[in-house]
Amino acid sequence: MSELHTLLTLPERPISENYYVSRLQHFLQSGIPATYTLEQVAAFERELRDKSEGKEREESSDDDKTSNTTPLHILARSLPLDISDDELQVVLKMMNILFEYGAGWNFIDFEDKTVGDLLLERNQDRESPLYRRLVEAGVSAELLLRRLNGGDIEFLDADKPDDIDPEEVIQVTSDGQKQGPVASHNDDEATATDQQVYLQTKLEYKDDALITKNNKDGVMMDWETKIMKIASKTLFPNPEATNSATVLNIGFGMGIIDTFIEAQKPYRHYICEAHPDVLAKMKEDGWYEKNNVIILEGRWQDTLNKLLDEGEVFFDGIYYDTFSEHYQDMLDLYDVIVGLIKPEGVFSFFNGLGADRPLCYDVYREIVEIDVANYGMKCDYTEYSLDKQLPDWNDVKQSYFNCNCYYHPRISFA
Repeated sequence: MSELHTLLTLPERPISENYYVSRLQHFLQSGIPATYTLEQVAAFERELRDKSEGKEREESSDDDKTSNTTPLHILARSLPLDISDDELQVVLKMMNILFEYGAGWNFIDFEDKTVGDLLLERNQDRESPLYRRLVEAGVSAELLLRRLNGGDIEFLDADKPDDIDPEEVIQVTSDGQKQGPVASHNDDEATATDQQVYLQTKLEYKDDALITKNNKDGVMMDWETKIMKIASKTLFPNPEATNSATVLNIGFGMGIIDTFIEAQKPYRHYICEAHPDVLAKMKEDGWYEKNNVIILEGRWQDTLNKLLDEGEVFFDGIYYDTFSEHYQDMLDLYDVIVGLIKPEGVFSFFNGLGADRPLCYDVYREIVEIDVANYGMKCDYTEYSLDKQLPDWNDVKQSYFNCNCYYHPRISFA
């Protein structure tokens, strides 16, 4: 393994196919796994050393359990800043070979970085061949995993090295929409991942945020205001006729986008909200008294299906921004949206899908395009810089958006 490690540090320049590709293939064909980690190697070497010295086996250190520095990490970290185009193609071939032998695309290394993070640091932007290959690997892994799971979505949870305890694998696991880690047996963490738990959790409105009262999960924060203003414009495909438009927002939160929607004076403004504390706040703030506003109390899974069955209301624009739901919920929502939106209508959502990490954010960008295409729809993105706009996250349990740009989705029938 140490020889493979040394090879991937790219010690010889120029990076030539004759020198690197054949050697890499030799190591992998000889049985060295493309999924091994430096932490595993260090633990194995410690065990050999202890045995030779007659010591009892020691427990793995915390470092062994909190990072997985794979061969892909080593390759990305070693990439020369002055790499030529020809050398870049050789490294791309090396990446392809590692993927062929089962390398994972979304592990986090000892510095809490994905391979994507490292490539971006080495001046490989989002359009570079190496970064694009990484995104393609993520998209392929997701689609393959769905097929293996019979259609169930367990995104970002597939690329575990064979010899690592699943409980010790550290991967990017947040799959989107304002939620915390993958659900555990801890009720506080389940607030952010289990909708039924969330709906029974007390919420607290602060000046700049809506949070869960006990464990401080960020349900909504005012840094999203610019995003909501942009999104509200999207929901009116005919800006000259906003007063005849019928619009739906799923998830009231702090009411930021609903306030922007009201400013455009739509004919009908539907709001779907399920949390009792939010509904109480809406009553307190007078939303129930607005002539053009219709409140749908309850989960969208119940209220929208009722509208769909009645077949009397169709929307010019639909927006989706909930808490404690997953991408599988969005896929279920697509089934409903196509029956409720007008042929020229627009669907959009708060795009926090995979936004814990830039790499996952880029993978989800393409996943959404693929999924909506199955409904005869297309997703167009507009990119907005978030430079210096994100909060310090000190007042919430964990951040739910860590990218320096925002991909605003506009989904319509092709």
